[in-house]
Amino acid sequence: KVLISMLFLIFIGLAACTGKNATKPDGSAGAQDDSGKGAQTSGLDQNGVSGDQAGGAEGTKANSTAASNEKRTVYFAFDSNSIDSENRTVVEANAAYLTAHPALKVKLEGNTDERGTREYNLALGERRAQAVERMMRVLGVAANRMTTVSYGEEKPVAQGHDESAWHLNRRVEIVYN
Repeated sequence: KVLISMLFLIFIGLAACTGKNATKPDGSAGAQDDSGKGAQTSGLDQNGVSGDQAGGAEGTKANSTAASNEKRTVYFAFDSNSIDSENRTVVEANAAYLTAHPALKVKLEGNTDERGTREYNLALGERRAQAVERMMRVLGVAANRMTTVSYGEEKPVAQGHDESAWHLNRRVEIVYN
């Protein structure tokens, strides 16, 4: 069953790479996301990952910039831990960066919106972080280079109580350390 799941993920990943919206070699997306903003590539390498993510003070600085965070945040649908094709490219770019930089490690921080019980949201955040971890392992990143943590609803990035805020809070942040 695990082998079938892994093969399915590889197949989906390959299908996403051959579609019209595949990432261009310069790291920019072939189409705009549904927020109306195009991909931002300023200060990012060909995989869409900031060169400052190697850690230290510069890595921390990169963690706080909007362009870098956009390329290191995987968003999810309501009550889901499935990675859609748009967010799959974020995971693929970070996995490629990690493969090219074998000394780096990441923490995958799962988050949810405010709806649901505290316990349910912690479990959902963990499932989301584990989904990103599984995909990265399939893409060649060693499991001992990744850790997962769930913050549930405890670390929102948007304070509103509507779909636009909830969407931003349903995420996994890829934090380089």
